[in-house]
Amino acid sequence: MEPNSEDYRLIFEKEGVYLHTNAKRSSQDSSIPGFIRIVERAGVPALEWSPLRDEGRSTPAVLYSRKDGEGGEEDTAFDPGYEPDWAVISSVKKERQHAAATTKESGQWAFSLPLSELYSLRRYRFSLGKNFMVLMSRRGDPLPPLHFHRGGTRDLLRELQRYVFLHPSPLDGRLFLVSPKDSRELPDCFDRLFDDGGADLVSRFIQDPYATTFGGFSKVTNFFRAALRPPDGPAHSRPPQAPGSPPQADDEPGFELITCGVELGPRPHVTRGPPLDRWEEFLDSEGRVRNPEKIKDIIFRGGVSPSQRRDVWKFLLGFYPWDSTAQQRETILCNKTDEYFRMKVQWKSVSEEQEMRNSLLRGYRSLIERDVNRTDRQNTFFSGNDNPGLMLLHDVLMTYCMFNFDLGYVQGMSDLLAPILFVTQNEVESFWCLTGFMDLVHQNFEESQEAMKQQLLQLSVLLKVLDPELCDFLDSQESGSLCFCFRWLLIWFKREFSFEDILTLWEVLWTRLPCENFHLLIACSILESQRGELIGSDHDFNTILKHINELTMKLNLQKVLEDAESIYLQLTQVKELPVRVQQVLGLYVPSSSDEEDVSDSATGGETQRLSDQSEAGAP
Repeated sequence: MEPNSEDYRLIFEKEGVYLHTNAKRSSQDSSIPGFIRIVERAGVPALEWSPLRDEGRSTPAVLYSRKDGEGGEEDTAFDPGYEPDWAVISSVKKERQHAAATTKESGQWAFSLPLSELYSLRRYRFSLGKNFMVLMSRRGDPLPPLHFHRGGTRDLLRELQRYVFLHPSPLDGRLFLVSPKDSRELPDCFDRLFDDGGADLVSRFIQDPYATTFGGFSKVTNFFRAALRPPDGPAHSRPPQAPGSPPQADDEPGFELITCGVELGPRPHVTRGPPLDRWEEFLDSEGRVRNPEKIKDIIFRGGVSPSQRRDVWKFLLGFYPWDSTAQQRETILCNKTDEYFRMKVQWKSVSEEQEMRNSLLRGYRSLIERDVNRTDRQNTFFSGNDNPGLMLLHDVLMTYCMFNFDLGYVQGMSDLLAPILFVTQNEVESFWCLTGFMDLVHQNFEESQEAMKQQLLQLSVLLKVLDPELCDFLDSQESGSLCFCFRWLLIWFKREFSFEDILTLWEVLWTRLPCENFHLLIACSILESQRGELIGSDHDFNTILKHINELTMKLNLQKVLEDAESIYLQLTQVKELPVRVQQVLGLYVPSSSDEEDVSDSATGGETQRLSDQSEAGAP
């Protein structure tokens, strides 16, 4: 069949789209340049990719998605180099479906997928700096990832909308679910992303998922609950639910139904206190900290005086144990300094030739150099060119890649390090304080983003109890998933408050008082402070997102902290607080547990272990 025949019509074409036979390796041998097209064959629209060297073909050699009895044989050993779309969604199965037929010749990687068989499109980030689009057929077969070397992803999405609806997933901002154009469910869901108010969201979505706030999400409806499961999965054979019957377990994965029946008492009045100032008065004759719990309480109520932060932060972030003596801390510092520079030498000694054969390290370095140049540059410590603060920021982040190579570097980590480096102004101390901070939040940066989804669900649980009216309003505007809070939780409000306020906020949170997940109560405090602006207004999804983003640098930190503590005290006074709320706040403890004794014994052992490292020669 020739391209100019009557039953062939070219709708869209983009050159410079590389197909990667294995995205984990992403070498020149595993990437094939080619064209992506939308075509109509005999009136049937299809999405096709073909390599540059095989442009003489009129039809691709392999049809990746086909009905039984069509196309070639399947090769179950095919490894696309990534997990399928649903690997990041906890409510669906994780077994990989067998993939489609492939061969090593570039022409045999070509595919033609009828749009009626397209199930989802997802943006992945493999090989660090490169972004890929992954297509999933309705059979559950993932196609090899595509990299748009010269851009054009947004143009492709626009053209696809002529034939199908693209629905942003409520659980993953990089995932679009596809439904036929004749589907009458949520017909305007994706169109709103391309109006004047939403175009910027799509641009940011395509370029950087971490810098956005999961724009384009809508609330979890029954339509999405079905769509988020793999095709032909168990959900499709699930019997219909009788009217009035209780919701089934997977309606809200991992969370019980929170109703409006919780009776909240009055919210106690809370005031903040002065910062911790006279640090030396809390040290005994050997330099051991007396009454650490009292110190944490003072910090929680008022923060730390700027002149004392460098000393206190090293205890809050686990660099020094609270019960260590001054002499033990000298030994710990010596050991930690040696360990740091051993790790630093590992990446400093890599030659350019070696790094050319290490795409992972090369990618980490590229990301770090890019982010360092745009992190807190308005702060004098990081401003200007050839600033030594920028070099320290770079070196500490590169060394962290050696310390935790599995996680490596992910965008946002430079935001966490900058305030620590500003306070300590010491390379070794800032590194070990960063590792302590990352122990608390490292799951936020994992590729699956399960921890982020969990926190958003926990935030929803709290808000449903505290302000059901606000929840109902957000639900009515397709904002009930609270994904506009994503950035808040990812880097602990770093972009929402001034640099000085963040120093206070983080040291308050590092005390781990008065409960687990206090940062979620801070988010509740901010949301409730905006309820008057939101409820009763003509806000829709886009304007709600815009309003929340414009709160940056306009929030009163002390008022937010007061309200968050007041919310906590109010909840603790509820007689029948839902179990899930208790679990979110760490108030529900099984009777058989005795975690406090375990925690106390672990603290003393840590000091001895660190101080003995010099004699034992431990790394």
